[in-house]
Amino acid sequence: MLRPSTIATWNRNPADEEAMGAAHAPIWRRMVDVSVPHDLSGSTILDYGCNQGGFLRLLYDRQPFKSAVGLDIARESVARADLLKGHRPIEYRVGDSAADLGRTFDFAFSHEVLYLLPDLARHAADMRSALRIGGAYVAAMGCHTDSSVWPRWRQLISETSSIPIYDHSLEAVARTFTESGFTVAVRPLDLDAFMPVTVGSPYFPRIVDQLRYYSQDKVLFRFVRKP
Repeated sequence: MLRPSTIATWNRNPADEEAMGAAHAPIWRRMVDVSVPHDLSGSTILDYGCNQGGFLRLLYDRQPFKSAVGLDIARESVARADLLKGHRPIEYRVGDSAADLGRTFDFAFSHEVLYLLPDLARHAADMRSALRIGGAYVAAMGCHTDSSVWPRWRQLISETSSIPIYDHSLEAVARTFTESGFTVAVRPLDLDAFMPVTVGSPYFPRIVDQLRYYSQDKVLFRFVRKP
């Protein structure tokens, strides 16, 4: 099944869609802390799969950048992001092609987007066209076939997601981006924050599942565009 060109929101439940930003904030902060240089004042940024725009707002408030674009196929989510951006130099666009933006970026980010893409090679080529030579794309990924929680999560996410999901291994991601003209590096997210424990969570029925996920299963890829 092909990914739809646009959707209204990612989550079928509006309340869950609204809650996503707060839940992801500790992860976004960790992404910024371990993958972003100290000075972004002259840099251009792309957030691929921006949802309601929380990552770019957090990034700008911590390390102001020159300009940014948030790209997402969810129309209502993008509209919400635009309302929330305030004074920040961010543009939000509906779509799934970074190349169609007609510009190049110094850095690109995505959070749990890769498992929603049916064609990794197409995405890698698209991101390569949108990055300057030496530009870096940092992609957070916990939804992959090497994750200990993926068999359970795949079913749970399928019940709430507005689009299909796909089974990608870490090796498949690394191989695809290597073959598409990137140098590839990876590290565990290794979240250095307290995470709220939700007793009875279907995603983390045991605390050890939560600890293992954030210290081992969830990873950050860094893809750097070669000439």
